[in-house]
Amino acid sequence: QVQLVESGGGLVQAGGSLRLSCAASGRTFSTYVMGWFRQASGKEREFVGGISRRGTYTNYANSVRGRFTISRDNAKNTLYLQMFSLKPEDTAVYYCAAKDSSSDYFAPRQGTDYDYWGQGTQVTVSS
Repeated sequence: QVQLVESGGGLVQAGGSLRLSCAASGRTFSTYVMGWFRQASGKEREFVGGISRRGTYTNYANSVRGRFTISRDNAKNTLYLQMFSLKPEDTAVYYCAAKDSSSDYFAPRQGTDYDYWGQGTQVTVSS
């Protein structure tokens, strides 16, 4: 089992940047494929991006590709989401999620594939 705690959210102007972190505790962090999801008010949760166990593979939603970068530091048990060129439509609660995996491969895009979730951190982008 793993516990996940997100941090780094806040209020930023359009065009600005933020870096979210997701600190993991419990089982060995490197055994998990990790994903970032977000949920805007009144909308369904959506996949933002994911990273394989060793960081070899990353994948992104089309809406954030080229603006967001996912990384992980397995020695620090931490997942990151660096966000650039933020837009008002990026406003949402951002969640990190972990999926137990036996291989170093792409993270799934479906939230139902993940086993553990953090509590979320709010990101608000003002226009």
